Parts: sequence; structure tokens; C-alpha cells
Amino acid sequence: MSSLPIPFPRLCLAVSLTSTLLAVSHVAAADPATPPRRPVQLIFDTDIGNDCDDVMAMGVIHSLQSRGECELLAVTITKDNPLAAAFTDALNTFYGRGEIPIGVCDSGVTPEKGRFNVLAEQRDDGQLRYPHDLRPDTEPPSAVDVLRQTLAAAEDHSVVIAQVGFSTNLANLLRSGPDKHSKLSGVELVKQKVRLLSAMAGAFTKIPNNKGELHDHREYNVVKDLESARYLAEHWSAPILWSGYEIGLNLRYPHESIEKDFGYVDHHPIAEAYVLYNPPPHDRPTWDLTSVLHAVRPDRAYFDVSPPGRVTVDKDGLTTFEPVEGGRDRYLILRGDQKGRATEALVGLTSQPPSK
Repeated sequence: MSSLPIPFPRLCLAVSLTSTLLAVSHVAAADPATPPRRPVQLIFDTDIGNDCDDVMAMGVIHSLQSRGECELLAVTITKDNPLAAAFTDALNTFYGRGEIPIGVCDSGVTPEKGRFNVLAEQRDDGQLRYPHDLRPDTEPPSAVDVLRQTLAAAEDHSVVIAQVGFSTNLANLLRSGPDKHSKLSGVELVKQKVRLLSAMAGAFTKIPNNKGELHDHREYNVVKDLESARYLAEHWSAPILWSGYEIGLNLRYPHESIEKDFGYVDHHPIAEAYVLYNPPPHDRPTWDLTSVLHAVRPDRAYFDVSPPGRVTVDKDGLTTFEPVEGGRDRYLILRGDQKGRATEALVGLTSQPPSK
């Protein structure tokens, strides 16, 4: 998500870890006659390294998987730097899931290391601080190959993709043809296998600028690879749920959690990435986390959802929503009375320790 902070008043939230975890972990007793719901089959597509919210979103995913609510099938990366894949592997390994497939792009989009992906190379007494197998000089498979293989192996209409970076990989998936994994084209494969694309992209309200004046916001994930964003908006063949810039902007992650809730280990990749990106006292917007939370827990009323319609992306990167009966697209809406509960959930899941 955007690396350009906007001077908004900090959301003052005093969230204790104890109350947060209790609130998030409370689950009503299940009806024994109701079969257990299958974990959400999830692919995470990320530009990790451009903002620390990608890292926190991965913490949310791993915590939800530990709770049996989702299964992370693969991670594909739209930041074109080898340390992005290496740090992703380190995160997955930290949570005990170093075997998760990782795919990368060759796009030239944001090729710099970023402020915290360097943690993949951090050593203490000669040993990697965050162990992982994927080295920067190792060439992972392409994102399109990982996407096609993962989708081909999945049940029909079962996969949720959380795209929280650029549209590079998914646009390339749509352009792909039959291969060793599937005889279907990319468009056909998406239509047959994907249940939902949960995308952190665009903006669906006017956003205050540095002077507090409302303006049409051209969102970072869209404009950094505008051609791919426009192609995806035009050709994607499954439902899309958009989390606009305004959602995460109005849900700030309390810096007190970074300072207090991750001390169960000497070094924590989420807390260290947050500090390297923009240290406390700073409450980071939760852009990418919101797409993951709603994708896995759509029935918890953390957000409202718009009526159906169609999203288009113009040549300047502005996203526009047009209501259409039976349309492919919807977008998230955040009411004032939902903010506290959504923030509690995000804090509890982000800071939850890995499973033993």
C-alpha cells in the first residue's frame, strides 16, 4: 500500500492485548448438527516491502489459519525485488509454514529493496535472525505458474484471492493460456476456480489532501501498475470485493500494540518491520489487513458492503463505481460504530503468537 503517509489525526485507541484476544477468540457454541465450515482457501498476492501493512496482513492470515478459519495456499508477489520473496519465506517459516509456495514477477515495478525486506538477511552471531530456505540468489517460480498450478488443483469456485498490491500478477494470469497445469485459459481458470477476489485498491469516497480539502484520490496500488489495474478491472471473470483507500485510512493500528504485544519472542518480524518502516509513535493505516479480514470473516459485520455494480479504472488511475443490478463488484463501507470492533479484531489477530 502507499508509502506516502497523509497527515490525519491519529485514532486514539487504548487496546489491551488481554481484552483484544478475549474479544476476538469468543465464538458462540456450534450447533452439533451443523457440519463444520471448511477453512477459506486463500491465495495472498502482495507487494510486500512497500508498506508494513502487508506484513501485518500476513500475521492476520497465519493467525486465522491457526484458528482453522483459512488455509494459505500460496503467496505471489508484485514487488520486483528478490528480498521480497526471501522475507515472505522468513515470515511463513516464523509461523511454522515455510513450505507454502511463493511466486514472483518480472515487471520492474518497485524494484528497490524497501525498508524492511532486508530483515531476510539480518544475522545474529552468524545465524539468520529469521530462518528461511529461499535465498535472494534463488530464483522462485513465476507468480503466474504458481497461480495456475494452485487454481488447477483447487475445487471449483473455492478459492479466495486477497490482492493487496499491484494487479500485475492477476492481469498476467488473465492473459495466460493453457499449460501443463490446466487446459483452460487464464480467464476460464479464474471463472471456474475463484470464488472471490478481495482487492485492496482504489478509493470510493473523496479523500482529504494535506490541506484537508476533499479530492478524487488516485490510489497507489492502482497507479503504480495502471495498465494491469485497468486490464484486471475490465477482464476479471469472478466477483470482486474492493477495500478502498478510505477503509484502512480510517482504521489505524495502535502503536501501543507494536510496543507491548510482540514481546513473547526476542525478535518479531512484524514488530521489527513496522519500526523499520515508520516507528512509533505512529499508528499505521490497516489497508491490507482489511481485505484479508473481510475475505475470511465476511459474516462478522466488521464492515458493510455496497450494492452490486461495476468498477472501472480510467486512464489517470481514478476508480469509479457504477451501481448495476447483478454486477460483479462491491466495495467495503466502514461505519463509525464498526471501527472499534474491527480494530480489536485486527490487533488480536496480528499479535497472536504462532501455534506451537
